[in-house]
Amino acid sequence: MKIVYFKEGNIGMTKKKKIIVLVTMCLLLVVTGYLNYALVKTDTIEDASSNQAVSYGNFFDTYRADRQSTRNQEIDYLNAIIESSESLESHKEAATTQKMNLVARMETELVLEGLIRAKGYDDVIVTSSADNYNVLVKCADNLTSDEVAQILGIITQQTSANATNVKIIPVN
Repeated sequence: MKIVYFKEGNIGMTKKKKIIVLVTMCLLLVVTGYLNYALVKTDTIEDASSNQAVSYGNFFDTYRADRQSTRNQEIDYLNAIIESSESLESHKEAATTQKMNLVARMETELVLEGLIRAKGYDDVIVTSSADNYNVLVKCADNLTSDEVAQILGIITQQTSANATNVKIIPVN
């Protein structure tokens, strides 16, 4: 099976397009590095045993920043395929479908995070792929069976996921 991404006669991207892609990737790397530095710098605590400052990144903020950066890059790639005059029509349609699915997943995850947070949890991250959902919940102790059931209920009511496809992970 041979996959062709460009019309015959055009073997690759032009030099200008290659430079644009490379510059964009470098800018994304710089932005990610800056966000990582800024998040780690703002989360400094005192280590009680040695009285030295220990810095740590807030897991939830760092994860969200990384997820958003990755998704922005995915959307940029899909937009490049959609907007390219050299892309085949079938590839443009596939890229449009992938983009719409990604946006729908992003919206679902945001709604689920909000609903779970509304139940009194400090912070929550929901990730999804196909019918699988991972729920990371910030909590001081392990979750009780009632809390797990409550979170599971939200996921299964708002989506078509089976309970066996939902993983709930407490994060201290």
